[in-house]
Amino acid sequence: MARLVVPATAGTNGAPPGVQRQLAFLRAALDDGAGDEAQRLFPEGYFFLHALYGLSWVEIGMREERGARSEALREARWALERLDSPSGRAPFSAGLVPSYGVFYRGWSNWLRGGVLGLQPAADRGPEELRRFADDSEALGAAFDAAKTPFLSAYPGQAWPVDSTVAMASLRLHDKLLAPHFAGTVDRWVRAVRDRLDPRTGLLPHRVDPATGAPTEVARATSQSVIQRFLVDVDPAFAGEQYLRFRDRYVAFPLGLGPAVREYPDGTDGPADVDSGPLPLGVSASASVVTAGAAQVHGDTALAEGLTNHSELLGLPLDTPWTKRYAFGLLPIGDAFLAWSKTARPWVSQPAAAPPASLTWWWRLPWLCLLAFLGAAPWIPALVRRSRGWRASKAPEACDDAKRDRSARRQRR
Repeated sequence: MARLVVPATAGTNGAPPGVQRQLAFLRAALDDGAGDEAQRLFPEGYFFLHALYGLSWVEIGMREERGARSEALREARWALERLDSPSGRAPFSAGLVPSYGVFYRGWSNWLRGGVLGLQPAADRGPEELRRFADDSEALGAAFDAAKTPFLSAYPGQAWPVDSTVAMASLRLHDKLLAPHFAGTVDRWVRAVRDRLDPRTGLLPHRVDPATGAPTEVARATSQSVIQRFLVDVDPAFAGEQYLRFRDRYVAFPLGLGPAVREYPDGTDGPADVDSGPLPLGVSASASVVTAGAAQVHGDTALAEGLTNHSELLGLPLDTPWTKRYAFGLLPIGDAFLAWSKTARPWVSQPAAAPPASLTWWWRLPWLCLLAFLGAAPWIPALVRRSRGWRASKAPEACDDAKRDRSARRQRR
């Protein structure tokens, strides 16, 4: 019950509760080979686990005073080195444009910009600056030359979420270095508006790589990431998209919520390795990542609600040094949760905070259920005690009745 009530986030400025202990657990897991284990679960497992670890440290560093940023900078650089390694590039094709595809280049460029952002301008090394500028230029040239706003992540496969991350990294370039990609970003947003999923009005989950036409309905596993990054690309467009997403995907299954459906309300579809199992249509992974998207958009109530749910259902194990969820069996889940708790915009602020869709009272059904579950083991003992009390009182009641009858006979 406490996990549902105690604040589990700190907004976009404070130190998120428990995240540094989560990162301590993740670093130990990575040192023990968790990246290779994640790679066996899904194609980008190694890359994602290191990327999210590094990005979470960047977020922590942004919240700390300058003197406390050294650890964040060291760990973020360590993660970036792993992305630049043969293991980090292994799943991706060097023959794509840009090389290794938009997924690899977009996420790594975003982390590279975050590493630069942790440093004062005078302290940024020339090699780091050159690499960030060159990678940004390669991404910008690929978008400018493409006939579609959605570049390929793998040969013959394109997901709009990957291009959204890459486009946000170009906006980060223009914030940290000289403005250069404003025209590329504006053309991209216009092209995206012409290729939205007709059923939801959102960016589709998958598209035809040749034309950018939607081939799969918008799904929460990609939308939750899109809503996290789109605010840094175009805040006004992001605000429109976020409200559409929230209205169609946030749900209260069995009256217990909030949670995030993988498919829009009224639609069902198959689960996959990204969504995980879909009980009642809900994706646990999308719910975790949506908490970060809500926080970025200023939707504090929903961010807090989804994070409280993770604290309740994620079975966290706390020690003074580490914190892990689901007994530490799936570190990639811990990485996504740490990244969501630390979420905030890096480039732009939301055009306006969305109207609240959640009140404190969503917790009431959960609290009633937990109170019942907590009381249930004691009910048989209470029933036995009650029966014993009544049985012990029965002889006394008989004696009292006899004395009353005797007294009445004497009076007569």
